Amino acid sequence: MDYESRQQNLRSKLSRHRLDGLLIVHLPNIRYLSGFTGSSAILVVTESKSVFFSDGRYSAQAKAEVQGAKVMISRKAPILTAAEWMLRNRPKLGKSRIRVGIEGDHLSVAARTRLLNTLSSKFLLREAPPIIEQARMVKDAAEIELIRRAVRLGSSLFDRILETIRPGISEAEVAWELEYAARKSGADDMSFPTIIASGERSSLPHGRASQAAIPPQAFVVCDFGVILSGYCSDMTRTVYVGRPTAEAHKFYQAVRDAQQAAIEAVRPGVSVGEVDQAARKLLRREGLSKYFTHSTGHGVGLEIHRGSSRCRWAE
Repeated sequence: MDYESRQQNLRSKLSRHRLDGLLIVHLPNIRYLSGFTGSSAILVVTESKSVFFSDGRYSAQAKAEVQGAKVMISRKAPILTAAEWMLRNRPKLGKSRIRVGIEGDHLSVAARTRLLNTLSSKFLLREAPPIIEQARMVKDAAEIELIRRAVRLGSSLFDRILETIRPGISEAEVAWELEYAARKSGADDMSFPTIIASGERSSLPHGRASQAAIPPQAFVVCDFGVILSGYCSDMTRTVYVGRPTAEAHKFYQAVRDAQQAAIEAVRPGVSVGEVDQAARKLLRREGLSKYFTHSTGHGVGLEIHRGSSRCRWAE
């Protein structure tokens, strides 16, 4: 990954948003910009430099992983170390008021208060637009390959589900077998808590695996994904235990046709809304649209739920 180019791209956008620097606390954003995979860090990006802050637990890891930024390790909380660094370096910026962008969706009220208590009145904290998130929407060739690997691994696990599902076994047992197989196959983790929802629970869009036993005749929704090299996959499959009724077959086919209509609508220049409507139009025709209460899809990457994604192949 070209972390220095990503930081430079961010740096070039600061003045456009009337910011002198950006204080980054969201760990996926920090990983995207620097390569750090730990659980405690702050990254400050200004128009001239990038500085990474963490604590002693990550001194060796930060040295090995962080690229394009100066690493500062302290016994204090990273947010305080970052604030003290900004105070010391304010005179170098030669400005009477320093405008620091913060991630409003990710910086807690308590952390913001600590920042204000540490920084002087010479600093102005402003909620920054989602500059990094917008950059992350465009995947380069390396990211696309990592996502493909995660998808291939996730897809390979479906056969394990089919071997495990049977009447009487609990949803939780099916999920455990799946997650065990994922780990054995090299997954870092699951993208989200595995969803195995059977019978009446199969109507729940996010029905996490429970202790409920799989009925002798019922739908079973399997929604799962793996994280591989930091990148997520997401896969949903619906199976039927026992002999499906005519009504069950009708509903299954309607949903499958709606999915296929959405897939066929995907092409360059088409909005995500048009893809969504392609699926809903078919379900509306079948009288089922009122049951489609969630989105048609979502982007993936370093997080399982991302904004709508565009892909760009690197030269």
